Amino acid sequence: SGSYTIHTFTTSGTFTPNKSGTVDYLVVAGGAGGGSNQGGGGGAGGFNVATSFSVAATGLTVTIGGPGAGGSGGGAGGSGGNSVFSSITSTGGGGGAGYSAVSATGGSGGGGGSNNTSGSAGTGSEGNAGGNGEAAGSQAGGGGGGSNSAGTNGTTTVGGAGGSGTANSYSGTSVTYAGGGGGSSGTGTAGGGGAGGAGDGSTGNGSASGGAGTVNTGSGGGGNTGGGGGAGGAGGSGITIIRYLT
Repeated sequence: SGSYTIHTFTTSGTFTPNKSGTVDYLVVAGGAGGGSNQGGGGGAGGFNVATSFSVAATGLTVTIGGPGAGGSGGGAGGSGGNSVFSSITSTGGGGGAGYSAVSATGGSGGGGGSNNTSGSAGTGSEGNAGGNGEAAGSQAGGGGGGSNSAGTNGTTTVGGAGGSGTANSYSGTSVTYAGGGGGSSGTGTAGGGGAGGAGDGSTGNGSASGGAGTVNTGSGGGGNTGGGGGAGGAGGSGITIIRYLT
C-alpha cells in the first residue's frame, strides 16, 4: 500500500525478513469476555505500536492472542490471550466481573459488576482501567478499559460505556482497535462498547447475552445482566501487522 509492504497476521506464524533492517509494528492482544449476571464489560487486549524496530534476517515468532470467553452463571469473563512479535508482548485483556467473581487486570482492565464493583487496572501504556460497577439503582456493570481511554463507571440508570480504542493505518487504511466492552444494566440502559469493535452490554432481566467483540480487533465483549440466563459476550481475537518501506 503506497510506499509500504505490509504483512498482516490474523493467526500465529513466522515473519522471516530476507535481510536486516527496520520495520514498523502493531501488536494487539486478544480482548476479554464480559462478565455475567449484572456483569462488567471485558477489557481490550494490550495495544503496542512502534516504528523503526530493528530485525535480523531470521525467523521471528508471531503469536496471535485468542479471545476471552464470556462469563456465565454469575462468573467473570475470561481474559484474552497475549500476542507476541519477536521480543514484543501485548497483554491479553482482563475479564469483566460477574456477580460471583471479580474483574481481572490485563492489557486493559475488566469492568466491575453490581456485586463485585471494582474495575481492574490496565498494564502500563498498553491500555486503561475498567470502570466500577454500581450496586443500587440499575445494578449496572462498569465498562471495560480501552487502549485509548478508561471504561466509565456504571450509574443508577446506565451501565458503564467501554473505553475507546485507538486508530491505526498500518494495514493501509485507518482501522480502530482495542475498545472496551460495555457494562450491563439490570433495570436501566446498558453501556455501549467502545470504538474499535467492542460488544455492547445487555439490559433487563431477559436472557440476552452481551455483544461479542469483533474478530481481529482485540476488543472486549459486553457484560450480561443474567436474570434469565445468557452470558457475557466473548472478546475479539488479536492481530499483528508488520510493515516496511518497499
